Amino acid sequence: MKPVLDPHPGKGAPWHREPWPWILLSLPLAAVVAGIATLVIALRSEDGLVAQDYYKRGLEINRVLEKESRAAALGIRAELTFADVRVEARVAQPQPLSPALALRFVHPTRSGEDRKVALALGADGRYQGELPALATGRWLVQLEDAQRGWRMTGVWRTDEALMVLTPQGSAVEGG
Repeated sequence: MKPVLDPHPGKGAPWHREPWPWILLSLPLAAVVAGIATLVIALRSEDGLVAQDYYKRGLEINRVLEKESRAAALGIRAELTFADVRVEARVAQPQPLSPALALRFVHPTRSGEDRKVALALGADGRYQGELPALATGRWLVQLEDAQRGWRMTGVWRTDEALMVLTPQGSAVEGG
């Protein structure tokens, strides 16, 4: 039996057993994987930041400002208390109280997370409702009467137990 001669003397292992080709291929391969992951995320999630009817919403700004100024003219002030699964509102207004109020929690970036709570007037003169499950963080809070004649807005953090709303804005107090 004859010994087999290596036709390429001094040649090392095959290319796929060398580390350098794999190191060089890993960067473009990682970019392809990241691109596919980005595409999957983009296709699965809705872009809630851009409204389809942005022009109409822009025209509604004056109506919102009218509601805010109407609340100021009526001298309305509200104190919201958040506890576990309940929300309670004490509303100071010179006119007779409405039988119900609408409280909205508007997420800053995801419109699908927005929640609305109906607050009913109790025998003690306080409005009460069920606090929906909300993601932790900052929320825009809107309080308005059932007839949508006036409205007050403010920013609330979920770790705060008390929020005072005035027609010009809000002051958040911890508790």
